[in-house]
Amino acid sequence: MTPIRLLIAEDDRQIAEIQRRFIQRLDQVELCGIAHTLADAREQAEVLQPDLILLDVYFPDGSGLDLLRELRASNSSSDVILITAAKEVDTLRTALRGGVFDYILKPLVFERLEEAINRFCDHHERLSALKHLGQEEVDALLPRNASDTANDSHHRLPKGIDVITLDKIRELIAGGKPWSAEEVGSAMGASRTTARRYLEYMTGTGTLVAEVSYGSIGRPERRYRMQRLPT
Repeated sequence: MTPIRLLIAEDDRQIAEIQRRFIQRLDQVELCGIAHTLADAREQAEVLQPDLILLDVYFPDGSGLDLLRELRASNSSSDVILITAAKEVDTLRTALRGGVFDYILKPLVFERLEEAINRFCDHHERLSALKHLGQEEVDALLPRNASDTANDSHHRLPKGIDVITLDKIRELIAGGKPWSAEEVGSAMGASRTTARRYLEYMTGTGTLVAEVSYGSIGRPERRYRMQRLPT
């Protein structure tokens, strides 16, 4: 998977540095720029065309919501996650109308950012892989994709996990041989990180069993196979 190109737009340099360090911990993301003013964010967004912008609301020279409107008006392909201290409902309404992918309140916690980035990467991968669009594919891409389904015991799926990808992995591993996360990701056209998240989720629910094997150089590797039902 090609890394997601990300731009940080944050006027507070200390907070921007925290975000930069968080992003460095995520394998699937490539930081392409940091902007500390709205004017700089506007220019970098136009020149760099990032896949995703981590956007603050309050800047000395304007509002991040204005940049969000401009991006949508210009049909920009950049998606936006707002990371802000703004707790006003009107700000949230405006952000939602502007089509933000997520809205995260400060102080930023790494786990919350990681969850948002993982969901965005999954969303980006599914869109890139689509050739034909049906209602099932639309439902999986929209925020309601965590609804319960017959194949998942009528419970809500955690964020970053969707039923279509789960079904694909079940079909892939159904043959009985153990698979590594890298092999599953390659077969599905997804990243190893994404594949591992699904495999670990399915292991936690008892669908799969994880085994540790050692390669030719002795490095341990987790491999996954379907849980055998008792006879």
